[in-house]
Amino acid sequence: MRIRRFGNATLYGLLGFIVVVAGCSHKVAVKPPAAPPEANPPAQPTITLDASRTNIDRGQSVNLRWSATNATSVSVTPELGNVAAQGSSAVTPRQSTTYTATATGPGGSATASTHVTVTVASAAAPAPAGPTVEEMFTREVQDAFFDYDKADIRADARQALSKTADFLRSYPQVAIVIEGHCDERGSTEYNVALGDRRSDSAKDFLVAQGIAGDRIQTVSYGKERPFCTEGNESCWQQNRRAHFRMGGTSSSQLSGN
Repeated sequence: MRIRRFGNATLYGLLGFIVVVAGCSHKVAVKPPAAPPEANPPAQPTITLDASRTNIDRGQSVNLRWSATNATSVSVTPELGNVAAQGSSAVTPRQSTTYTATATGPGGSATASTHVTVTVASAAAPAPAGPTVEEMFTREVQDAFFDYDKADIRADARQALSKTADFLRSYPQVAIVIEGHCDERGSTEYNVALGDRRSDSAKDFLVAQGIAGDRIQTVSYGKERPFCTEGNESCWQQNRRAHFRMGGTSSSQLSGN
C-alpha cells in the first residue's frame, strides 16, 4: 500500500514538472516596428509661354514671356536657350516661328509653345520705265511746213516750233539738226538754197524762244530726199518742210550734214 501511494505521488510530481517546463518553453510573440511614412513624390514642373503679338511684319519685334514652377532648368528655343524660371525677352524672327519653352525638374518635364506668324511683304513691282529721250523727241518734235517757194514761218509751223522749243527747254542736254527740204519743182541748186533758208528760219525761231544756237545745226537737202514721191500738190506740201532729228548732247556730237 505504501508503495502504491508513493508511486502516485511520483507520477503527479512528474506531470507537474512537465507542465511547468512546457509553460516556460512557450515564446511570447514580438510586435514588429511600424513602417516609416512614405515620402511625397517630387512635384511635376509647370510652364507657360506667350507672345505679345502673334502676327508681325518682317523686321518687327515681339516680346516673349514665360513662367515656370518646380523646375531646376528652363529653356526657350529657338534663339534664347537657357533662361531664368520667370522672364521675358524680345525676339525678331525673320520667318514664321514656333517658340517652345521647356521646364525640367525632379518631377519630370513640361513644355509650352506659341507661334508667331511673320508676313513678308511682296517685292514692290518695279515702276514702269518712262519714255526715253528719243521717244519723247519723236512725240514732241514735229516738222514745220512751208508754202511754195517760201521760207517764212506760217501759223501752223509756229505752233510746231513752239512745241519743239518746249522740248528743248525740258531736255537741255539735247542738240538737234534741222534739215531743210523742198518739193521737186525747180533746179537742184535753187532748192538747196531754199532748203537752207527754211532750216535757218526754223533755227532763228527757236533761238528767239531762248534755245542756245550752239545746240542747233542746220543742213539743206533741197529736193534730194523727198518724203512723198507723188507728183501733186498734196505730196509736194509734205516735202516743203523743216525736219528735226536729234544730233547729240553738244555741237561737237552733232551727226551728219
